[in-house]
Amino acid sequence: MMSEKTKRYMRFDVAQRIEHLILILSFTTLALTGLPQKYSLSPVSQAIIQALGGIETIRVIHRTAAIIFVLEAVYHLVVLGYKLVVLRLEASMLPGIKDARDMVEWFLFNLGLRKTHPKMPRYNFMEKMEYWAMIWGLLLMALTGFMLWNPLTTARLLPGQFIPAAKAAHGAEAVLAVLAIVLWHFYNVHIKRWNWSMIKGTLSREEMEEEHALELEKLEKGMTPVLPDPEIRRKRERVYFPAAALFTLVSLFLVVRFVTLEETSITTLPPAERLPVVVKRSPTPLPTRPPTPTTAPTAEGAAAPTTWEGGIDQIFAKCTACHGTAGGLSVKTYADLLKGGKDGPGVVPGDPDASQVVIKMRGAHPVKLSDTELQQVVDWIRAGAPEK
Repeated sequence: MMSEKTKRYMRFDVAQRIEHLILILSFTTLALTGLPQKYSLSPVSQAIIQALGGIETIRVIHRTAAIIFVLEAVYHLVVLGYKLVVLRLEASMLPGIKDARDMVEWFLFNLGLRKTHPKMPRYNFMEKMEYWAMIWGLLLMALTGFMLWNPLTTARLLPGQFIPAAKAAHGAEAVLAVLAIVLWHFYNVHIKRWNWSMIKGTLSREEMEEEHALELEKLEKGMTPVLPDPEIRRKRERVYFPAAALFTLVSLFLVVRFVTLEETSITTLPPAERLPVVVKRSPTPLPTRPPTPTTAPTAEGAAAPTTWEGGIDQIFAKCTACHGTAGGLSVKTYADLLKGGKDGPGVVPGDPDASQVVIKMRGAHPVKLSDTELQQVVDWIRAGAPEK
């Protein structure tokens, strides 16, 4: 017969343990493939990238793990909904006043200012903090991940500054999540005492007394959750299952759109082709446009910019999020703009119609300059595109 000391109490069923295992694998993969991209200049990061097959491969692995992570969240919501709507179980992960009291008493106990450990329910305040931190992290990472995965769509809907902001938030949240797992979760679950509940599904009586004393009292008194009558359960299922199926289909559709909307960020652009610059010498200088005595004011009341350093560079500043660091056409500097990309020079002084920036703006480019800004650029190019 099992003694009180060796008696074990069920915490997680097989499905919950499999869900946790997938969570571990997807999160670890995201960390191992995401942080090397954030700190790509580090020798350790470069070694990891090379070991995993290069930057293109590591991007594919990272995004695959992200999709798995999101799909698991969809599954979790469906299962959670069944427990709350059909079985009408207690929403035991919701924080409450008792959790705040338990946290204070827990700190006092660890500081030696309280003699007894607080009695905590099925999920203590630490587990609830981790759970809701994961929910918050998932929402933030999914939102910023979408913006980074689909920058052109994002730029159509939001100002261009949101893309570098999303990159900063995505990376910072990743670092925070990894630190929380390594420093907080690992200590409480694997260092302070190895917790087997997510492997074996059970906890010992001693562990239950320390971490879930209130839950232990309920179990020993036979106060298990009361499940609904089978007939009532079937009625609820007839309503819940179609709703859950619709939610799942919509979620899958959104995930597919998330993945297939663009291929911009997953494809590394080839470096711009370097062509020799040949300047034709002419015995006579090219005619220049005579200066006008006055400059017409813009709508804002300021003079229209007539040189690169005099304001034209500010017009192109909004474009540097996509045309500043990657291969292809760059508008970050005057020299970059003149050099252009694979389609030709960005600016051909004196000829707006041959300048790629004007051609793209007049075409189907996803993000356009305003009519006033485009006209200022055209006038500047027609005047010879002076730098200063």
